Amino acid sequence: MSTESPTSRPALGGGGHPLDWLDLREKERVAAGLRRRLRPREASATALDLAGNDYLGLTRDERVIEATVAAVRTWGAGSTGSRLVTGSTALHAELEAELAEHTGAEAALVFSSGYLANLGVIAGLVGKGGLVVSDAINHASIVDACRLSRARVAITGHRDVEAVARVLAERAEERALVVVDAVFSVDGDIAPLAELAAVTRRSGAVLLVDEAHGLGVVGAGGRGAVHAAGLAGADDVVLTATLSKALGAQGGAVLGPRRVVEHLVDAARPFIFDTGLAPASVAAALAALRILRAEPGLADTVRANARALAAGVRESGLRVTEPAGAVASVLIGEPQAAFDTAARCAQAGVLVGCFRPPSVPDGISRLRLAARADLTSADLTRALEALRFATL
Repeated sequence: MSTESPTSRPALGGGGHPLDWLDLREKERVAAGLRRRLRPREASATALDLAGNDYLGLTRDERVIEATVAAVRTWGAGSTGSRLVTGSTALHAELEAELAEHTGAEAALVFSSGYLANLGVIAGLVGKGGLVVSDAINHASIVDACRLSRARVAITGHRDVEAVARVLAERAEERALVVVDAVFSVDGDIAPLAELAAVTRRSGAVLLVDEAHGLGVVGAGGRGAVHAAGLAGADDVVLTATLSKALGAQGGAVLGPRRVVEHLVDAARPFIFDTGLAPASVAAALAALRILRAEPGLADTVRANARALAAGVRESGLRVTEPAGAVASVLIGEPQAAFDTAARCAQAGVLVGCFRPPSVPDGISRLRLAARADLTSADLTRALEALRFATL
């Protein structure tokens, strides 16, 4: 047996350790202002949170917490297995039924994250020999799903319906899937869903819409952008959603025609081989969904707060996007400048998101402000004062 330690072995083709390249990459990231670090938050933190995605302010709602605790006492801490073995509970079935009813879909299927929902449905609906048409700034989960699908992937300009139409018209593939975020997670703008649906329908393609930032926020009662566009229940439109934003919990879902859901139960690897979403998270999402349905004005309130934030930022002379949902984006420019501005906001007691490459392209690093339905006028004033302080 060799007594040589792992760290003393030379890398193939030269000296040094085979992981030395990681140190070089770290130095490059530090120089570019792109080094990221985990910063655990305290449970009793007093800062105003505009960085998280708890759009309806339901994560700490007592009704949601009580439902979560009751689920743990009834079902235990975990789901114990994949959804096809022991990981499906009565709570999963209730959540799927009520999600479908709320969005106007025929059926729903809960995954353990929104990321996995996108991986499962895209690979499940189009594979080798198919075509996926994807918006240039779609979420990373969509990008990764496109790569894993083994289909040909065509990237079109942001919100460019004509480009989508051209790609579909010129395709040789029989199966085609057009994929788009409902509300884009960084800029906060909304996809032209009615126009995209018309184009996909004419060409015999399927439209897949990620409602991660639309569910609970956009449309009457927070039914989502697809519902607001008049496409709810369409037999050629499929939705994905996350339960970790407006519903304040964890997990994801695919919603759409029942035959799509039934196909994914048989064919979606992230569903078949992953442990099912923990009952506690299912119960939390279900409780939050029921609150939203009983208090549909929550969606109006969060959108109004987002618009108020954007208006105040604009009055301060900063460039900010006009929010279609809960998110407003403040353009800063270079990565280090965005990081420093976010740090100064934190010093002033307000947490904001900081988006730098690769989350956004070079030269357009920004702050991401996420409004919540439970923000008060005093909170909005405090946030705007912190931003003014940070950008002086």
